[in-house]
Amino acid sequence: MSVGRPPWWLVAVALGTALAITVELLSRGVLERTDLRVSEVVSSWGLKESAAYWPVWAVTQLGGRGFILMVLAVLVTTLALRRRTALPLLRVLAALALLTVVVYAVKYGTGRTAPAYPGSFFHRDGQSYPSGHVANAVLMWGVARWQAVEYRLVPSVQRLFRWLSVLGPVATGVAMVSLDFHWVTDAVVGAAVGIVLLGVVHALDAAVLSRWVGARAGRPPA
Repeated sequence: MSVGRPPWWLVAVALGTALAITVELLSRGVLERTDLRVSEVVSSWGLKESAAYWPVWAVTQLGGRGFILMVLAVLVTTLALRRRTALPLLRVLAALALLTVVVYAVKYGTGRTAPAYPGSFFHRDGQSYPSGHVANAVLMWGVARWQAVEYRLVPSVQRLFRWLSVLGPVATGVAMVSLDFHWVTDAVVGAAVGIVLLGVVHALDAAVLSRWVGARAGRPPA
């Protein structure tokens, strides 16, 4: 099994969780009411109008596409130059394409509005569900950790990406909810989607990407 590949049971649990929460939310059940209560509490904190806003916002960027892609660009370039391999780049591009298609399909399909949206909870312009930041953090930091370990980068870099792959999604989700940017269930399902997509990217790599002879160049021996 490749490094960081989620076990099949975890992928199945994540997929089942995402589907169950989606169905429950569309039925306007208890999870919607829970989200509303949590939003009322975090709104009362007033973080958006306080000095804490920018530090907390900075934490949300652990799941920001721009920040993560800058880090991955350095990682991929380093491996391309040192190992003469395009495989890490292919993996990143595959993950990014899957993330974009799946997350935005669900966003537009459900049309869930963000907590601060003035109006109905589900609206044709809603794009809150699931949290793209959390899904991005799970998937892309997971891919980064995978490359760092597989290509045997220095231990400190491997540790950095290991911690980012675990704490990045958690910190991102907590920060997004604390600023009332997302509902709690947005963050939970974002994490679930990220786990499922990480499993898909690993499977795609095993079936296609790693079988490409040119891409395999530079991989250290087992």
